[in-house]
Amino acid sequence: MDIVTDTSVLIAVILNEPEKSEIVKATAGHTLVGPESIRWEIGNAFSAMFKNKRISLRLAQQALAIFEVIPIRYLDVDFKHSLKLAHDNDIYAYDAYFLDCALRHKAPLLSLDGKMIIKAKNIGIKITEIRK
Repeated sequence: MDIVTDTSVLIAVILNEPEKSEIVKATAGHTLVGPESIRWEIGNAFSAMFKNKRISLRLAQQALAIFEVIPIRYLDVDFKHSLKLAHDNDIYAYDAYFLDCALRHKAPLLSLDGKMIIKAKNIGIKITEIRK
């Protein structure tokens, strides 16, 4: 089964955050999928952490090396549909790309972002739950 996996989940895994073991259990045997924008969102997350002095360049580079070996199948995004989702749900386009992938591929979403989970549920997307 495909699982649309957002950036919050990938950051938790590559930075070895407390949710990592539950994420690994929830995704074992499944295919991780998501929009191409994941790559840029990972970089943006690291740059935000640099600004807040939460991570060193060395640690970010180590985490990036881990990210690069995670098998993710990147999906094309329907930009017209994504913009409608962004408009209708008052979210950023980057978040709408994940919802678009989940809807069009009939795949559940895995996210640690509470607001994203609520928006996804509101439009009928199934959620792969993890215990925190």
